[in-house]
Amino acid sequence: MAGRINEDDIASVRERARIDDVVRDYVMLRNAGSGSFKGLCPFHDEKTPSFTVTPSRGFYYCFGCGEGGDVINFLMRQQNLGFQEAVQMLADRFGVELRIEDDGAPGQPPGLRKRVLEANEAAQDFFAEQLESAEGLEGRRFLHGRDFDRAVAQQFMVGYAPRHGWALHQTLKAKGFPDDILKAAGLIRDGGRDFFTGRVLWPIRDSAQAVLGFGARRIYDDDRLPAKYINTPESPVYKKSQVLYGLDLARREIGRKQQAVIVEGYTDVMAAHLSGVETAIASCGTAFGDDHARLLQRLMGSHGGLHGEVIFTFDGDAAGQKAALKVFKGDQNFISQTYVAVEPGGMDPCDLRMQQGEAAVRELVARRIPLYQFVMNNIAKSYDLDRADGRLAAAREGAELISAIRDQSLVNQYLRELAGVLGMDLDDVRREAARFGRRRGGGEQPPAPEPEDVAVEPGWPNPNDPHLRLERDTLKLMLQHPVTFDTAWNGVLAEDFTHPGYQAVFRLLSGVEFGEHWTDRVRAAATNELVAQLVVALLVEPLLREPDETYSLTHTARLQLNRVTREIADLKSRLQRTDPVKDPSGHRAQFAQLTQLEMKRKQLQQVGLA
Repeated sequence: MAGRINEDDIASVRERARIDDVVRDYVMLRNAGSGSFKGLCPFHDEKTPSFTVTPSRGFYYCFGCGEGGDVINFLMRQQNLGFQEAVQMLADRFGVELRIEDDGAPGQPPGLRKRVLEANEAAQDFFAEQLESAEGLEGRRFLHGRDFDRAVAQQFMVGYAPRHGWALHQTLKAKGFPDDILKAAGLIRDGGRDFFTGRVLWPIRDSAQAVLGFGARRIYDDDRLPAKYINTPESPVYKKSQVLYGLDLARREIGRKQQAVIVEGYTDVMAAHLSGVETAIASCGTAFGDDHARLLQRLMGSHGGLHGEVIFTFDGDAAGQKAALKVFKGDQNFISQTYVAVEPGGMDPCDLRMQQGEAAVRELVARRIPLYQFVMNNIAKSYDLDRADGRLAAAREGAELISAIRDQSLVNQYLRELAGVLGMDLDDVRREAARFGRRRGGGEQPPAPEPEDVAVEPGWPNPNDPHLRLERDTLKLMLQHPVTFDTAWNGVLAEDFTHPGYQAVFRLLSGVEFGEHWTDRVRAAATNELVAQLVVALLVEPLLREPDETYSLTHTARLQLNRVTREIADLKSRLQRTDPVKDPSGHRAQFAQLTQLEMKRKQLQQVGLA
């Protein structure tokens, strides 16, 4: 929505849009007496209705989660919309004509943005009609070659721009759009010729369905423009760094699933949605950047710590690796966990759907791996790790990237991952990171202290991360049923936890003497608000069953088994790189240590399987 909505019109929307009529589209309401209605809250899981709607006052409120507001607030929350987008949807439904007041941009004529949006809407209809014309056959062939039939083209409002360079101009001029509006919208060039000619087009809409611009694909060999894709030039409503194709289709699912899947092209968005990946979107004519990240953050909501996931479907080639590296450097813009989904054969979602079916597209997203793992693995592939100078060079490149990350809660996790990939001692990799940290600091500084010696900002671990499930469940047992453990917590160490947040909670609870009001004292002892909140979350989350000493012992054995397994992997990597001829004593010592670790692993496996 461009510009501001007249305040009187907003008041009219609130007056005409009965809140119970709107809420009934999403919630089954029953009469609660006194003119109120009740139902199950759509914003959190509950079994007993605590969601109340009072039409006479025009408000809703949930006594369970504390959500409340008027009809506009409800639609914003339910449909994941901005304020003006929600007002527009309600105005359309209840017959309120909105007056748009421009926001006073310097040098911009009054009403320009509203007219540009109207011109874009008319152009979308024109292009869609042209795809069905005789000349549009080539456009239909292009879509058919990618397994998109006419119904799919209509679903995504795909269109075709005629090769006749004046067709759109003449049509829209006849509808009353002057040249200055068409130029401002980027629909015609300075000489009056259509901006798009002889191409398949996709309308780029915002989350309220307003058409901001278009993306166009080359389909003729003799196209005078060599670029495969061209987009609407910058306009009063189209800013390529701030728009995402498919957002109008995906915004609700992004908010509901707390997930966004970033693909590289328009046909990839279509293929993903048709395959059931309804959170797919793509940047338009530019790389995914900071503004896009902030837009996704708004859609998924701002919460403390990591929240939701952003999945990139980069190609496995050099260009894809370069794109992943760019995102990694800007990863602190996300509050979400960032992943990469790469098809081993290098196919994009569109090709994958054509060759292997829709299930393969869903599986591609399901096989995602953390972004940092993808980046670290690609760094490792760039060097000969059988040579000391190769390992050192790889460690320096990875450490330089990691040392630039502002979120210190991620640094230790990334350094550990890099050390494992390279088969190096974690301390050696930490030293390389410290070197780059000193360079950026502008002077000689002491080496970075170990995590135990500093107050680490732990971050908020994803409660649904399967790789961290055992760590979370073990801490829930410790906090909720501490008497099922011995006084040494069954031998668990902070190093058994891989996430800094969980490490911080364990150090906290193990440092408070057990006794009366123990959990209250644990919470009070937290020096970090995030840790205190995490303790509360772990205290109230339900357990799978009523625990006993055997149940808790099994959890701690499995937790320690994971740590020993990591140590074995690190030791094997070092052992492989130790020459038994040049360093026989070192090789023997490492082999003896490996034997001890293997014995320890077997013991823990027996307990963990009990």
